Amino acid sequence: MLNKSVLSIILGGGQGSRLYPLTADRSKPAVPIAGKYRLVDIPISNCINSNIKRIYVLTQFNSASLNQHIKNTYHFSFFSQAFVDVLAAEQTMQSDKWFQGTADAVRQSMHHFLQNDFEYALILSGDQLYNMDLEDMIEKHQERGAEISIATYPVNAQDATGFGILKTDTENTITSFIEKPAAELLPDWTSDVSDEMKSEGRNYLASMGIYIFNRDLLVKLMENPDTIDFGKEIIPQSIHNHKTVSYQYEGYWTDIGTIRSFYEANLGLTDDIPKFNLYDENRVYTRARILPTSKISGTVLNKAVVADGCIIQADKIERSVIGVRSRIGKASIVTNTYMMGNDTYESLKDIEENNIENLLGIGDRCNINNCIIDKNSRIGDDVTINGGSHLEDTETENYLIKDGIIVIKKGATIPKGTKI
Repeated sequence: MLNKSVLSIILGGGQGSRLYPLTADRSKPAVPIAGKYRLVDIPISNCINSNIKRIYVLTQFNSASLNQHIKNTYHFSFFSQAFVDVLAAEQTMQSDKWFQGTADAVRQSMHHFLQNDFEYALILSGDQLYNMDLEDMIEKHQERGAEISIATYPVNAQDATGFGILKTDTENTITSFIEKPAAELLPDWTSDVSDEMKSEGRNYLASMGIYIFNRDLLVKLMENPDTIDFGKEIIPQSIHNHKTVSYQYEGYWTDIGTIRSFYEANLGLTDDIPKFNLYDENRVYTRARILPTSKISGTVLNKAVVADGCIIQADKIERSVIGVRSRIGKASIVTNTYMMGNDTYESLKDIEENNIENLLGIGDRCNINNCIIDKNSRIGDDVTINGGSHLEDTETENYLIKDGIIVIKKGATIPKGTKI
């Protein structure tokens, strides 16, 4: 079924500097997660599972791999109106500038949106991990006669200073909004939340950056070129003039904005019952690869997620996510690590003819801990990589250390015997 009243707009974000070096040559929505997916698969899958199948993805930074992923992944029937299209920033007669903010991105792309018949614009972020019934949010928007709906998430005082915080009345209508309030202001910004949230000290409603706008109102709001951001300008300016309601969500949700949050979200998938559960009826869709099953020889696996097409001879893999086509050599130990995998295989013929010393993947007798290994990396034999709080932030040609996490850059080669 296709919900013909809703058009979905996924904001790809800007340069994604806080996720560098994972965003050095790809946009944030194209960053690989969970061994086989891309971040953009999360909001797209939430839409598809909610019968919203007309989707635009807005991006402007390093969009080539994102374009390729979406082109190779999301195919609908020729006889359907469903689509997932990428809109990269473009020069037009109206504007020759890059997207200046979230609202400006929507404004500059509005001529594409208006070619479609829709009543509601659903605006999502491309770098969040969650599983939400967006159809229910739309139904609540209609029932309340809202002009704008904002998905909200209860947070504690420590986290509240990093979000846009709002207050609601007894009808869930938003009465006030403040962007990233100072800690001393928080006592005036508590909201009515469920007893479970109260017991966890999560008394503040944070904007999740997920919005529903009535079509006519969105067109009107986009007429002012001076408003460039939804959170900082459009929402605060609208709540007193247009009926704006809160849709409170209490499931798992995390904003993948930093190396630390990205690392923890991926390793969280190894929990017995992960908070973001890939194993229930709400599927996450991604590119269908024709890969062989993974082959594992003599390896102790504990809390490990292993994707397709891997060749593993390690001694132990623990609390780690191993991505597609990964190779891990004999007697190696991998713990607390997200290994993204490889885009291709190296054949035995290639290795012999090219005299390749450091193979794609992790070599023999390596010890890897507290690490993110980006795609197509080569870690030689007898390498030790041990991340942790004892390390200072630094960057070299082949790796970066951030918050104690060692990130091996995409395509990097770590020579045999290296110790980090």
